Amino acid sequence: MTGTPAPFTADDYQARMERAARAAADAGLAGVLVAPGPDLVWLTGYEPPAATERLTLLVLAAGQDPVLVVPTLEAPDAEKAAGAPALTLRDWTDGKDPYATTAPLLDASGRFGVSDNAWALHLLGLQKALPGTSYVSLTEGLPMLRAVKDAAELERLTAAGEAADATYEEILKVSFAGRRESEVAGDLAGLLRRFGHSQVDFTVVGSGPNGANPHHEAGERVIENGDMVVLDFGGLKHGYGSDTSRTVHVGEPTAEERRVHDVVREAQEAAFRAVRPGIACQDVDRVARAHITEAGYGDRFIHRTGHGIGVTTHEPPYMIEGEEQRLVPGMCFSVEPGIYLPGRFGVRIEDIVTVTEDGGRRLNNTSREMAVVH
Repeated sequence: MTGTPAPFTADDYQARMERAARAAADAGLAGVLVAPGPDLVWLTGYEPPAATERLTLLVLAAGQDPVLVVPTLEAPDAEKAAGAPALTLRDWTDGKDPYATTAPLLDASGRFGVSDNAWALHLLGLQKALPGTSYVSLTEGLPMLRAVKDAAELERLTAAGEAADATYEEILKVSFAGRRESEVAGDLAGLLRRFGHSQVDFTVVGSGPNGANPHHEAGERVIENGDMVVLDFGGLKHGYGSDTSRTVHVGEPTAEERRVHDVVREAQEAAFRAVRPGIACQDVDRVARAHITEAGYGDRFIHRTGHGIGVTTHEPPYMIEGEEQRLVPGMCFSVEPGIYLPGRFGVRIEDIVTVTEDGGRRLNNTSREMAVVH
């Protein structure tokens, strides 16, 4: 399994901040405002010690140095962040107006991209201080900001994928029949951590009719012999995400169950083979959907074919009809078609894929054939 990668440096974070500022200018924005969350971690390496109502905000704009506005009591932690040498810290103390500290850094009539998870409290405070400003979410204004991964990021995503694969190989060895979904989900979480995940985001175990709900959370249903079981699990390793799905069967499956599984497996394979630079995200979805529709299950494929992945397990780009963004080398996303038969069972097969110079590369490489478990 891949070893521990070298940490990101101040130069890495400086390059990201410069790239974000350029992307904002190219999109006609005055700059980018980043609140605590995955965007701030990706741009600076700084994660505040806890959720706080006090304003913390990174201000990026082309032609000016990056500035991180922080509460005075949290400034010592911010100074320790790997990206701190590449930016200026501006602190404010309790009892002072943080928006008065921030306002001089902003174009008073500018339109800014704002990280999606910024508090409404702070955005409204900025609008009050600078009524001539306007704002757009980063997902809308700069959806591809984190989408193209560099070699160091791909190394981390590869390691996360390997850990998820190792987890799947081990879960095939445990007993399913007679155990609750929640128990198998606990096994998955423990295995992800054993193989290096610092954070487990989800462990879906959808047995029998529960598998027909794509986002079923593992519950107290006892898994029975004859059940199809959808397994979908992932989290963060070295700060980057994993996400894989396989569908197993307890005991021997019926001919219909095998057929449905084969249809999904073939659709997933076709969509993967379609991945290459230059095609639109929606084309990946169209390929998977066409195969499932041709097999007669089009109305039972009820979600998008994929989502981006990076420092979060779900992010742009999305493989869905209407998304015309072109694939470029370094993009990473899931390919996860499914068929869901209400009241009966579901099937989903998912790999993380990265776009290469001439096609795509899977970051999950476990067998996509139906596994029979006991």
